[in-house]
Amino acid sequence: MSTKTRITTTSAPAPAHTFSQGVRKGPFVQVSGQGPVDPATNEYLFPGDVAAQTTRTLENVKAIVEASGATFDDVVMLRVYLTKREDFATMNDAYGEFVSAHTSSGVLPSRTTVFTGLPREEMLVEIDGIAIVAE
Repeated sequence: MSTKTRITTTSAPAPAHTFSQGVRKGPFVQVSGQGPVDPATNEYLFPGDVAAQTTRTLENVKAIVEASGATFDDVVMLRVYLTKREDFATMNDAYGEFVSAHTSSGVLPSRTTVFTGLPREEMLVEIDGIAIVAE
């Protein structure tokens, strides 16, 4: 039986006291929702720029995935939460550029995009994900 372990890295923002950056159990890695936060300062970056926020958010997801022992190629699902429907095309372009550049297998992760409110007003995007890594 595999143990559930907390994933921590200083290469992604520190999590709130109520959850982990990520959790791994066996080959499954779940990354908590990330935003456009600088891991060094915990400050929200790029106000009003959904493309830059998307890229920074994906960098944070990638750092947690890598801290679990997986690679970005092991990501099987990403969920994107946007605050504004009109930001979809811009987010999608930045997302596509980042994901394509970091998926060497050519098999892009599955994705769901949801339009919703987010915990912080300056957040235009939040992304979480699931990776599966060989043990």
